[in-house]
Amino acid sequence: MAGSSDLAFDPWDPAFVADPYPAYAELRARGRVVRYEPTDQWLVPHHADVSALLRDRRLGRTYQHRFGHEEFGRTPPPPEHEPFHTLNDHGMLDLEPPDHTRIRRLVSKAFTPRTVERLKPYVEGLADELVAGLVRNGGGDLLADVAEPLPVAVIAEMLGIPEADRGQLRPWSADICGMYELNPSRETAAKAVRASVEFSEYLRELIAVRRKEPGDDLVSGLIAAHDEGDRLTEQEMISTAVLLLNAGHEATVNATVNGWWALFRNPDQLAALRADHSLVPSAIEELMRYDTPLQLFERWVLDDIEIDGTVIPRGSEIAMLFGSANHDPAVFSNPGRLDLTRGDNPHISFSAGIHYCIGAPLARIELAASMTALLRQAPALTLAAEPERKPNFVIRGLSGLRVEVG
Repeated sequence: MAGSSDLAFDPWDPAFVADPYPAYAELRARGRVVRYEPTDQWLVPHHADVSALLRDRRLGRTYQHRFGHEEFGRTPPPPEHEPFHTLNDHGMLDLEPPDHTRIRRLVSKAFTPRTVERLKPYVEGLADELVAGLVRNGGGDLLADVAEPLPVAVIAEMLGIPEADRGQLRPWSADICGMYELNPSRETAAKAVRASVEFSEYLRELIAVRRKEPGDDLVSGLIAAHDEGDRLTEQEMISTAVLLLNAGHEATVNATVNGWWALFRNPDQLAALRADHSLVPSAIEELMRYDTPLQLFERWVLDDIEIDGTVIPRGSEIAMLFGSANHDPAVFSNPGRLDLTRGDNPHISFSAGIHYCIGAPLARIELAASMTALLRQAPALTLAAEPERKPNFVIRGLSGLRVEVG
């Protein structure tokens, strides 16, 4: 175990955010767990430990199913943040069994392989349409024109959100997700609270409409499940819908632009992909490993654990570094090299254990659809301007990616 006083790990340093991977190598060399004072967390950088801890029931995304704030040694969140925490804490990502199990069982029906496979023609048709628009314009912003509208439309379609209302979804989501960064500012918190209130009110109204006029959508399905005896409160329905929207597009949007930015920086790999479109499935896995959309995942220590001789006491918070785990040379040969033919690729970009991403099969279909459409319709796609990286560390992405069709 090492301390944090002289670490290159600095989530608020733009240079670190631009390329955190060298700092991760230093962290891994320090040991299996490193105390990081600025966030009062224990950093876990190795793949084997991250993978094991994601499955360890002595850790939890919440502690409130077992302990009160004071009993756990934690300060309750400020009262003015309550709307965000009410929304966030009732979503299955921040619940533990039995509530997590109950809600995930209901939602998983919408994400079975068969259900997701049925969505494939819709996803591919939409991707073709969006890329065709980009080509007609001679290029544009890959993020705003393709990466963002595709997954937002798909998850909104699944939830039954009318097309006219979908423009509000991405801004709400972006503001809420700001709270997942380390030590968010007061302004970030205020935006997240406001978005939580507005999004919740919108969904409450949508649920009321769907109660009277049910459709073939997920919100109607959750209402029906409640009416059939599966205990699901209105707050749980709202929190589930928001989680599915946020998680259902954030990773896909960022994986798309991070991935293409990586391809432009590795022209040999882009040329190989253009020459052989059958590489698309392995390319998606490798791009998600190479520049991980979710860099860090936090869990609470519910019962003392020991890592490499260091006892981490109950009440501590562990920060599992997905980006570091995905570059661990103990698991990935030459991890700093982008290799679209990489065969054995056990990346953990979709997490693991009970919180494994329920939408991973859908995300893969979306990523494959947009990548294939771009390869086919814009085979000479080039970078038009150096992209600007978002200042966020935890959710890693670009603020835009300007391209030309060529």
